[in-house]
Parts: sequence; structure tokens; C-alpha cells
Amino acid sequence: MRMRLGGIGLDCDDPVQLSQFWAALLGGEIVYTSERVAVAKLGDLFLNAYQVEDHRPPSWPGGPQPKQAHIDLDVDDLPKAEERALSLGAARAEWQPDPDSYRVLLDPAGHPFCISTQFPE
Repeated sequence: MRMRLGGIGLDCDDPVQLSQFWAALLGGEIVYTSERVAVAKLGDLFLNAYQVEDHRPPSWPGGPQPKQAHIDLDVDDLPKAEERALSLGAARAEWQPDPDSYRVLLDPAGHPFCISTQFPE
């Protein structure tokens, strides 16, 4: 029996904007869009952005709106990866617990994600 992660779904206000961000950041392509859903193909993984009514970005690291997801990205150059993500529409989270090892960023819908050089090979 084979089992693998096929896709990740993220709630947002603007599914096209969110899927375009992730596709640009990770070298993917948009393979489907509708009024309420957009899908980015990222290699063997699909990122599905779903428009939800009254979407509220998570407050990170704590606060009234808990995070709904957290994605970690393995990078080879922390400053350059952060610069690229910011140029595509990410924001740097105010709280950075260990910025020498990883950086916490927020995608255009406010979902936190980390970039790090600390993943084992």
C-alpha cells in the first residue's frame, strides 16, 4: 500500500492571489481557478486555496485567531530566500524566535510559514 501527501488546502479571501504566490515562490504553476478555488501544482504536491466567507488571518504566535496551518520550507540561503519571499508578497512576522536558524514569514493570506537551512540532508 502506498500513501503520500497529495495536497494542502489553505483558507483565504483571494484564492488566485494565494495560489499565485505559492506557485511563484516554489516554481509551480496554476492548474485550476474558479471564483472560490485556485490550485497550484508544486511538483508532486497540489496547493489548494479556498475562498471562505469572513476569512480571518491567523494571529501568530498567539492571539485570538489560532493558526490553521504551518508550512516549513528547506532553503540553501536564508537571506536570499527571505528576500525572494518578501518580493513576492510575503511579510516578515514580528516575532522571530531564532532568526539565525529560521525565519517566520506570513503568506499573503496571513498563514505563517518558515524558511530554514536546518533540515537534515
